[in-house]
Amino acid sequence: MLAKTAEYGLRAVVWLAQNPSGMQSAEQIAKGTKVPRRYLHKVLQDLAKAGLVRSQSGPRGGYTLATPASEITLLDTINATGGIDRIRKCPLGLAGHSDLCPLHQELDTAYAEMQAAFSRVTVADVVNRATSVIPLCPTASRKRPGRRTED
Repeated sequence: MLAKTAEYGLRAVVWLAQNPSGMQSAEQIAKGTKVPRRYLHKVLQDLAKAGLVRSQSGPRGGYTLATPASEITLLDTINATGGIDRIRKCPLGLAGHSDLCPLHQELDTAYAEMQAAFSRVTVADVVNRATSVIPLCPTASRKRPGRRTED
């Protein structure tokens, strides 16, 4: 139900939150998130424009979070990359539908609930969740510092 751009934005922000020390190159982010590099540049530009990501050009350049992960909600990231399209008027353009029909009202209610849920979860919540499954990483190849995982 999320646009691909929003999914890619979430992956990039989570990756940056997991790698807070130093700049991450677009190549590193693309490889770690499995996002096509050309598409990633557009996503990172959107995130930078929204003030969530900071970019620096040059040999030691790259990307980093501009705001602590504990202050970035999933909804902030989704909104920076296009948002969740709510249904405000009849998608079919029917003249007699000045209000939403029951079907589209239910869909819009679900979208509103999704927005509310994403607004309650920060990127830090996702990264620090107590689980053996680390976002974007194979469990066997990477362990969180200071966390024990059950093998």
